[in-house]
Amino acid sequence: QVQLVESGGGLVQAGGSLRLSCAASGRTFSSYAMGWFRQAPGKEREFVAAIRRNGGNTYYADSVKGRFTISRDNAKNTVYLQMNSLKPEDTAVYYCARHYGGSYYLETSYEYWGQGTQVTVSS
Repeated sequence: QVQLVESGGGLVQAGGSLRLSCAASGRTFSSYAMGWFRQAPGKEREFVAAIRRNGGNTYYADSVKGRFTISRDNAKNTVYLQMNSLKPEDTAVYYCARHYGGSYYLETSYEYWGQGTQVTVSS
């Protein structure tokens, strides 16, 4: 069973930065692409970013492009989400997930999910 544990969330003012981490259990971390999603109150969960298994290709939602950066350290079984120039509309619970197949942008392409970490951006 794969376990994903997110950390790094918190309260930040608009314009500030946070770095989220997602630590994965198991020995096969480097074999899978990873993704970040978020869910704001009253809204559906949405794609934020994804990174292929070797880190060579990354994908972003238009709403975060140029502000967020996804990266990974396969030696540490960890994927990161650096979030800069945060806006109040970035407030959400952020989830990391392990990709198993299909479009990186679709929730249904991910099979394991973390419990989420809350990010709150005040105006």
